[in-house]
Amino acid sequence: MTKSVRRREFLKTLGATGLLAGVPRSLGGAPRPAAGASSSADASRSLAGGSAAVSAPNRIQTFNYAGVSLGKSRWGDQYLRARDFYFHVSNDDILQGFRLAAGLPAPGKPLGGWCEKDSATVFGQWLSGMSRMYRATGDTAMRDKAAYLLTEFAKTVGANGDCRMRPYPYEKLTCGLVDMHEYADHPEAMPLLSKVTDYASQTFDRTRTPANPEPWEMHSGKPLEWYTLPENLFRAYALTGDAQFKDFADVWLYHSYWNKFAATAAPTDASGVHAYSHVNTFSSAAMAYAVTNDPAYLQMIKNAYDFLQNTQTYATGGYGPVERIMPAGSLGKALEYQQNCFEAPCGSWAGFKLSRYLTQFTGEARYGDWAERLLYNGIGASLEINGPGRHFYYADYRMAGGVKIFSRNAYTCCSGTYIQDVVNFHDLIYYKDDPAKTDAGLYVSLYVPSEVVWKRVGGDVKITQATQYPEAETSTLTLQMERGAGFPLRFRIPGWAQGASLKVNDIPAQVNCTPGTWATIDRPWISGDRVEITIPLPLRMLPVDPQHPHRVAIVRGPVVLVQDGGVHEPVFRLPYNDEDLNKWLVADDEGPSVYRVVPPDGKHVMAKFRPFYALGPDYYYRMYFDLDSLPVYLWQYEG
Repeated sequence: MTKSVRRREFLKTLGATGLLAGVPRSLGGAPRPAAGASSSADASRSLAGGSAAVSAPNRIQTFNYAGVSLGKSRWGDQYLRARDFYFHVSNDDILQGFRLAAGLPAPGKPLGGWCEKDSATVFGQWLSGMSRMYRATGDTAMRDKAAYLLTEFAKTVGANGDCRMRPYPYEKLTCGLVDMHEYADHPEAMPLLSKVTDYASQTFDRTRTPANPEPWEMHSGKPLEWYTLPENLFRAYALTGDAQFKDFADVWLYHSYWNKFAATAAPTDASGVHAYSHVNTFSSAAMAYAVTNDPAYLQMIKNAYDFLQNTQTYATGGYGPVERIMPAGSLGKALEYQQNCFEAPCGSWAGFKLSRYLTQFTGEARYGDWAERLLYNGIGASLEINGPGRHFYYADYRMAGGVKIFSRNAYTCCSGTYIQDVVNFHDLIYYKDDPAKTDAGLYVSLYVPSEVVWKRVGGDVKITQATQYPEAETSTLTLQMERGAGFPLRFRIPGWAQGASLKVNDIPAQVNCTPGTWATIDRPWISGDRVEITIPLPLRMLPVDPQHPHRVAIVRGPVVLVQDGGVHEPVFRLPYNDEDLNKWLVADDEGPSVYRVVPPDGKHVMAKFRPFYALGPDYYYRMYFDLDSLPVYLWQYEG
């Protein structure tokens, strides 16, 4: 791809994208607009400040954090507890290092850990998460906290734009300022971003050494993770039309790695580099596609997604043992040696974004499968942040048995992505068509207790989703409407799901429920109509990779089950096929999705299987099993 192709500007505006458009709101406490009220304003939003919108390359749109609320569930509770944690972190502590470096009065104390000097490692991500929380829930207290932090931080920035950040924290600051502009309508956000970007564009080291497996310190390139910068600079350009943001984004394009996926989903030279940031860089390629409409970028990220699913992901959706992209066969082999199997909060964030970008760009249901796995087994299975910055970092899948522990360091990078992850739950459940389409419909991608208000031509529709999925097989959606209307409702059928079905008002709907696609019901609807989707959840075994076909995890639907560890009995050997597995594992009355083992030989097995997400800290478990290994009796030695 030539430089001229990379730099051309196809779009003068990206209104109505669902990725970029926002609803301006006053910081002075003005009423929050009605949930979902974004369609007409977003569609006319202009980057240049006056021209009509040009359609972005999206097939479908998210609700962009407006109009979706979470119901009572494990994941709704996780969001609320995270909100309370971040809200109560002292503003003075967050700002202390910045103020001290600027020679200003600096009350408070250092946060500690990775934020001992200052909070630059996470500051931008916290602004991002806080502003999205406001957009999603109308949380004015969180908006005001973020506004205060931004205003006070701005006082520490030099007159020349020097914010004392190098590329790694600057990229996160860019995200935070873009989000404060888009989601909190903060008037200082974009002027400040312009100021610090002008300084950065003159002073940052542009050597841009690509990542390499060797030597070790080059796994993230030099300067550190430089290849993640374009995404949010492109977002700033898309929102403002200011060419300085696009010009600076173009500096950091990562074609030396992206081009490995230009024509194949099975490159032979993509491994050995830092996993999370290299998945994250594909969000920069996605935004390059959004602002140029160059199909080469779309093909790259589609191939990258397939590469990741085919060769890099565990049953959980997690990836990156030892924080590396793995060569063929190493995924399974790493389970014998490493406990740092998945950088869970950061890795979930990168996976969520890539899944969402591809769902919007292509309209294909299959990209929602990864978001679902990460919701339940990635960030949703993480230990929750608490105390003085105690948080989860690595997920542990080792063959010998794993355990969930908190990071030994406070406030690492994963404390930055944690807040972004949990608020992102709001933006992964539902999608919608461009309201200008004559057959505009609504898409249900995740089965989570929630409510969506869909602003559509012809009258608003509110849909309430009630479910205990993935512990139960059904989810029921109830429609409330101002007046009857016809439109399609589309439901993601997971790629693993066989025998899914739909009912409308208790009557079976004769629709195709093909795995990996949207099942569509297109009919006239009236207020009070109910749609029930059933997704059977039999137990099944998933091999870790083709090189280890007998090294498997047990899953039920999208959920990984683990067996109790620390039980004084021989290591259990699984049956050889899914049919026998569903006979041997019997639902236990201890709780939902808990199974006891009843082998046909009548032997008593004490260790039960339960969802990975249900385990707290210091609870030992086994996730992966070798089908061809005999039970291990440590007290019997046969030489």
